Amino acid sequence: MNPRPRPQVMRLTEAAAERLKALVAASGKEIAGVRIGVKNGGCAGMEYTMQYAEAPGPHDELVEDKGVKLLIDPTAVLFLLGTEMDYRTDKMRSGFVFNNPNQTSACGCGESVTLKPAAAATSAESTEQAG
Repeated sequence: MNPRPRPQVMRLTEAAAERLKALVAASGKEIAGVRIGVKNGGCAGMEYTMQYAEAPGPHDELVEDKGVKLLIDPTAVLFLLGTEMDYRTDKMRSGFVFNNPNQTSACGCGESVTLKPAAAATSAESTEQAG
């Protein structure tokens, strides 16, 4: 019996991939990937984190997309499952944007979000459909 393939935790738009490649190239360091996670903070409860990683952690989830290596913090996997990371530039700001199906709300400034684990989202949808 073949095990069921695991879904890719995150994916990148072309704009995000190009920006990440440029940032890694400009860092001047030997980078194994970009570590993505979430932490408690901000007025909505959680914030996305990004940092260069010189080596993968023992439990990091490796995602390779469009020539970029993302190392997903194991504590963030359920919060990021199904997320698309984009990079946008407009007249007032530029930055990475996380289009996350597990996000339930965000603060007014857009710096923090409220997230639910993907497993909880699936259970809630099943309950709503059953009722």
